[in-house]
Parts: sequence; C-alpha cells; structure tokens
Amino acid sequence: MTRLALVTDAWHPQVNGVVRTLDTTRQELIKLGIDVYMITPSDYRTVPMPTYPEIRLAVTTPWRVSRAIDEVRPDYVHIATEGPLGMIARRWCRKNNIGYTTSYHTRFPEYVRARAPIPMSWSYAFVRSFHNAGVGCMVSNTTLERELAAWGFQRLVRWVRGVDTVTFNPDVPPALPDLPKPVFLYVGRVAVEKNIGAFLDLDLPGTKLVVGDGPALPTLKAKYPDAVFTGNRVGEELTAHYTSADVFVFPSMTDTWGLVQMEALACGVPVAAFPTMGPLDVIADSGTGALDWDLRQACLDALSIPRDRCRSYAEQFSWESSVKQFWENLQRANGIEIAAN
Repeated sequence: MTRLALVTDAWHPQVNGVVRTLDTTRQELIKLGIDVYMITPSDYRTVPMPTYPEIRLAVTTPWRVSRAIDEVRPDYVHIATEGPLGMIARRWCRKNNIGYTTSYHTRFPEYVRARAPIPMSWSYAFVRSFHNAGVGCMVSNTTLERELAAWGFQRLVRWVRGVDTVTFNPDVPPALPDLPKPVFLYVGRVAVEKNIGAFLDLDLPGTKLVVGDGPALPTLKAKYPDAVFTGNRVGEELTAHYTSADVFVFPSMTDTWGLVQMEALACGVPVAAFPTMGPLDVIADSGTGALDWDLRQACLDALSIPRDRCRSYAEQFSWESSVKQFWENLQRANGIEIAAN
C-alpha cells in the first residue's frame, strides 16, 4: 500500500483553515486506499508560539523526527508548513535525496510584518528557499501563484480547496435567532493579521457577531462592547452560527484562500470582503459576494444577494475533487505520469 508522510506544524487542537484542510485531506486520502502518517506537534513536547500562545510549536530533535519518518518508509513526503517540524523534515528529505512537495497555506511574511518590523524581503527569502528546494509547491489560487512567482518561487501547481457541504448547509436552525437584524458575521482566528477591527469599526445596522478565539480577543471585546463575541465553535454548532447571519464579513487582507468563505457560502450566506487575494479567487464573478475597498458598502450590497445562489456555488467545490487534485499533483511532482480520465 502507498505510504504518505504528511508533516505539519499546524494541527489539533488548533482551530483554523489549515488544520481543517489537512485533516480533511488526510481522511479523503485514506478513502482512496493511501496510508497517511501524520507527523505533528501532538507527538512531541510543545511550547507556545511567542505573541500567539494558542499555537504550540514542537520542541524536539532532528533525530526523533528523522526516526519517525524512517519508520514510515514513505513513498511520498508532503511538508505543509515552514515550522520546526517542516524544517527538520526538509533536512531529512535532502539528506536522503528524496523529493518532497509543499503547500503554501499562510502568507508568512505578511503575518510576520504585522507583528514585528522585519523586512518582508527577509521573510520571503526564507520561505522561498524552503519551498523551492522541493519538487512542487501547491497553491490555492491564481492570484497567489502570480504573487509567489514574482518573488521567485518555482514549480508552482494548483490545489483548489473544497468545502464540506454536508456539515455546512443552510438547513441547520440558527443558534442566535433573536439577534437584531441584519447580522454581520466574522468567523476565524481573532488575531491582528485578520484585520477584524476594520469590520468592527464599520457603521452598520443590526448586529456584529464574532466567532473564534485568539490573542486579540480580550482587546477587541473591551474596545467593541456592542459586538457579540461567542468564542470558538465547531461542527453543527458552528454551522448554526453561520445560519444566524445575513452576511459573512471577511476583512483579512493576508489570507491565501479563506476556507471560512466557502463554509459561509455553503450555509447560504453571502460574503462581503476587500477585493484582495482570497476573496478575488473564491468569489470571482460568481455573484455570491460583494467586494469593495469600502467594506461598509460591500456589507450593505451583500444583503441583496440570494442565499440559494451562494449554496449552489459552494456545491461545486467538493473535497473529493480537491484531494484528487492534491494526489495527482504529488505524483506528477515526483515524476509519475497520470493517466487521462
């Protein structure tokens, strides 16, 4: 049986789009008959990431991680993150002359710049070296591919994300039906790089609802007492918060895709966002969202978008097709011809 070692520094109990993407990919690959061996921080002692304690970084030795990969005897190695485990796995692959693929989930240089005065050119030099040493780097959209190519990234291939349209659906009763309407919703990490203040500063009717946890939560709760903060929600409870909303607001200007946008659309909730990477690629010309540099206007415009249009659009993005694309990318990057359907 084919064995894949999937190495990631982002894993449970973190709650974010990267973890959901990788966990769903793992489950779908197993359905295809592939043995997936996860190498994650859950296998090692961890410490909180500076300025972001919700993220735990593995503290281990190259020997321990290398032994774990040796025991897997993988046919393929995919490294999802540029963290401590990713760097050790990269070293193992290069030492053993084994090609590895990567995926670009997070605009790491932009996240670093939001927290520290480090030139983006330095951060991009680091991540470019990490990804270019592999045999293929998977990216979620055209905008990201063009941007990374401009920074000198090579061997870029497309991996479009899916959405769980069974879990996320418009028929789940709303969790908060009594909130003053209209309800404008944000779901995701509550952190500085998500630009949530740009949403909460808006003069909007009804209710602003924030679902998620993160280091900026105490500050935002104190600064915006009129907004509703629920903390983290998962599964059907999260779906019930999506269906409580009239518009999903995505203020981030650093995300590469924004899985939460697809989850909202699957629940029949239109999106309001800035016309940046992520929203431009998810929404495109589908008519399921309003993109405007005036985020307030986008929020108001999104109110008139039909909910059934949003659901129909989301149904085009299955995890089955997404994972098939991932697997074919991995094989092609390692020099295996894929038969045409």
